Amino acid sequence: MYRILCYGDSNTWGFRPEKPFTRFPHDIRWTGVLRKLLGEGYEVIEEGLNGRTTVWNDPFGDHKNGKMYLSPCLESHSELDLVILMLGTNDLKDYFGLTAADVAGGLKALIGVVKMSGTGRKGASPEILVVAPQPIGNLSLLAGIYGEQAAPKSKELPAQILLITRLLNTHFMDAGQLVTSSELDGVHWEASQHKCFAKAVYEEIKTLLSVDK
Repeated sequence: MYRILCYGDSNTWGFRPEKPFTRFPHDIRWTGVLRKLLGEGYEVIEEGLNGRTTVWNDPFGDHKNGKMYLSPCLESHSELDLVILMLGTNDLKDYFGLTAADVAGGLKALIGVVKMSGTGRKGASPEILVVAPQPIGNLSLLAGIYGEQAAPKSKELPAQILLITRLLNTHFMDAGQLVTSSELDGVHWEASQHKCFAKAVYEEIKTLLSVDK
């Protein structure tokens, strides 16, 4: 049984842009679609949290700090074959005042936690796939939270994350090459994008874990 941990924010949780703070059903969320594509012999563990950051304490919810929960999460789900990290969008909220390089630095810290966790097979490190989030679109109602600089910073983020993954010898995907944000809020995915993303992740996993389909 291959075990895959998907550690992310609201797009892993399945936030519905047309019905804020409700989530898509399991078979619509990308994690659920991925599980169906993989078939028997694969466990896809969904660990999405609305508003989760990489390493930053959110003044409106300090439990959103992704680093604080990552170690216990890894331990509770070990032994793991693959950890998928998809975070960074919430780091771009205006009140954090971070650059794209800062956000990539947060992901670097998370990669370090996974590598040092010993939660892979036989105490090794799991494989790590870091996914750069898609660019922020038309924010509409979320504009007051993210501010004017979030969208341009989000376009800089994939290149910054790619540098980190090359430095740390981890796998990389750019969600911006696969999906687009909903026109309703500029951050979250429509159902069709969950399906598209799941198919792309599946193709990547076929290589990383030698899936024979």
